[in-house]
Amino acid sequence: MTRCSSALTALVSLLVSTACGKTPESQAAPAQSFVQPRSASVSASRRTALTEAVALVAPAVVTVQTEIVERVAPDPFDWFFGGGGEQSQRSAGLGTGFIIRPNGVIVTNAHVVAGATRVSVMMRDGKTFPAKILGADETNDLAVIKIEASSLPVAKIGNSENLLVGEWAIAIGNPYGFLLGNPEPSVTAGVISGTGRNLVARAEGAAAYFDMIQTDASINPGNSGGPLVNADGEVIGVNSSIYSTSGGSIGLGFAIPINRATRVVEDLLEHGSVRRPWIGVKLRVTGSDNVRAAIAQGAVVGTVVPGSPAEKAGLQPGDVILQEGTRPVRNQFDWEAALLDLRVGQPANLRIRRGSRELNVQVPVADQPEVTAPKVQVLKELELVTVTPAIRAERNVRASQGALVFNVSDRVANELGIQRGDVIVQVNRTRIRSADDAAQALNYYGGRGPIRMFLERDGQIFITDFIIR
Repeated sequence: MTRCSSALTALVSLLVSTACGKTPESQAAPAQSFVQPRSASVSASRRTALTEAVALVAPAVVTVQTEIVERVAPDPFDWFFGGGGEQSQRSAGLGTGFIIRPNGVIVTNAHVVAGATRVSVMMRDGKTFPAKILGADETNDLAVIKIEASSLPVAKIGNSENLLVGEWAIAIGNPYGFLLGNPEPSVTAGVISGTGRNLVARAEGAAAYFDMIQTDASINPGNSGGPLVNADGEVIGVNSSIYSTSGGSIGLGFAIPINRATRVVEDLLEHGSVRRPWIGVKLRVTGSDNVRAAIAQGAVVGTVVPGSPAEKAGLQPGDVILQEGTRPVRNQFDWEAALLDLRVGQPANLRIRRGSRELNVQVPVADQPEVTAPKVQVLKELELVTVTPAIRAERNVRASQGALVFNVSDRVANELGIQRGDVIVQVNRTRIRSADDAAQALNYYGGRGPIRMFLERDGQIFITDFIIR
């Protein structure tokens, strides 16, 4: 062996020995693994405002599971095989919620629990509780549910009035439910892309949203009802919708401002429903480009309901609402957003333009007219109100007289096809002029044979046939 080859052999031996964790001085030293033990601590550089915010809120985020039982028409072929009759179909749904009180009060979206016959809540550790719906508000797409538990982690509520466009936003929820394999929530981060957004096109959930928070933090199906969180670990919104043609997130997510959600939740917990603010104005729809050009900003009053707070305050058709409080009103959608934040019993401070003048007008905010109208109870499951000029104007009812369905049980609604807001105009051959007329007609025809009821709904007449036994 030459000196060169001997040196090469020694070098290779040295490299192999070193790579195996050995030293030239001690070939018998035990080998050491390259796998480092998992450190019990995390470096400070990895702990950011976002990780701290998630650690604060994530324990209060839960999965909301629903089951809906629907009646379906029987398959005609079943009759040939001894089947037939009424059938039912079960479907499951998933969403997200977050705990706001340690005794198990949870906020989620109304569309998450809509129509549910059974609701349950799964915690991040996999434990499941049956849940009860305490109240839901479809207009704001919010619902409150409750589980029987105590000493639960609670999400800290922030303030949605002082949001900064460009500040961090974190969406926490359960996208696609259990397809991800466990009940722990997912986290996506982005920024506040905009505030005061009015979303009136296609989106998950309700048909229209007003005065929303826009974020590019990914929101996907299943995130609905989860919290939108700032860098301080405070909930600033309730994730509610995605704007997407594909059904997946494309950077356009929307959340309900937490200040409005808090007011709605308080009403639902105290009353089981939300008091709808009403001042008695109907806006003029500006469909013409010329009209839009002539009115640079504002919402134009089309009609003022007789006897309404707006009439008593002196508002007139043609007035242009420019501002409510400190909120600018640029169009009819801004006005709809302003209405959502008005409170019954507190005045609306309006800045209006009338001709060439600008005026400040204070308008009392009242309940919607059917709320304060006398109620007539029918069949213990149907509550009716006589249609008044104010109700007719507010709801765009075409019939000059009738009985408005103010409340109806789920059973009667399903069996008779009656909805809240329907106007009963005729029962068999009896014309209905008031709630008392409807009650008397139903009591008279009950048990005497088939009943045909004529209803106005969205300006059209519907017919439902039934028998009261």
